[in-house]
Amino acid sequence: MTWIVVALLAYLFLATANLFDKFLVDNVLTSSKSYAFIVCVFGGAAIFVAPWFLQWPGVYWLILNLVAGAVFASALWLLYEALRRGEASQTLVFIGGITPVFSICFSLLFFKEHFDISEWLGIIMLLAGIFMIASLPEKRRVMSRFINKLQLKQELKNSSLVFALFSGFAYAVYFALSKYTYSAQPFISAFIWNRLGAALFVLLFLVRASDRQQIITAFKKPKHNKHKFLVFFNQVIGSSGFILQNYAIFLGSVVLVNALQGVQYAFLLVISSLLAVFNPKLLKETFSWKIFFHKLIAIIIIGIGLYFIMI
Repeated sequence: MTWIVVALLAYLFLATANLFDKFLVDNVLTSSKSYAFIVCVFGGAAIFVAPWFLQWPGVYWLILNLVAGAVFASALWLLYEALRRGEASQTLVFIGGITPVFSICFSLLFFKEHFDISEWLGIIMLLAGIFMIASLPEKRRVMSRFINKLQLKQELKNSSLVFALFSGFAYAVYFALSKYTYSAQPFISAFIWNRLGAALFVLLFLVRASDRQQIITAFKKPKHNKHKFLVFFNQVIGSSGFILQNYAIFLGSVVLVNALQGVQYAFLLVISSLLAVFNPKLLKETFSWKIFFHKLIAIIIIGIGLYFIMI
């Protein structure tokens, strides 16, 4: 069960990084493409350890590695765009709920994975907890808004949940591709190729003049200079969590690691609730006891799901 410990630590780091992401896209790097560009280029720094760990995988695996990196960059950009348009807790939990659903479909279709009854029950409980959080009452009711948006209204194109849906799909594709590539290559070597693919993909953001100007502007903004340490620190936290998450996938099942992502959102909701009480303007979220207990019940369900996966 080493992969569970690795995954839990990864999701604590990622939950913290997610909250920083929301703050940064609202206050520092307001262009989602600019933020994705910085993150993926920063991740491309993994190439510096190439002399010690990088191995030539062959043309077939090279292409898959680079494609996986490109899919990850796309998922990241869609995540930042969804965060920019919506609230952190609803957006992130929705992505966390939909990604395992896509992952389960991919694993059953392509990897032919089999799970025992307790693991299936754990997965179901985790997903139930996540979707319960996503159905927060009153104005925070994400699922009802999502169903309404499916009626092809004009405002559909502006909904954060549309970007969240595609982000969840892209993340599921990325995790499936990563599991496949890790099965035939050393973990660190495949990871480096993966990061290189993401860095190469975001260079496409420089093709359009408007996107290129946004990226240049992001680097010139006084706010960016003022918070550049925060941007760097958040990338260290996020990168650490991401590496641990990928290592957990390497050690265990892609579906179970993704199902455990519910724990990440339990961490996120606890921290965001505390911030909403003491500093509601920081993440632009409000607090009420009704919402708090709604989240608490969902977190308990997630905890039960985690228990069934571990037994």
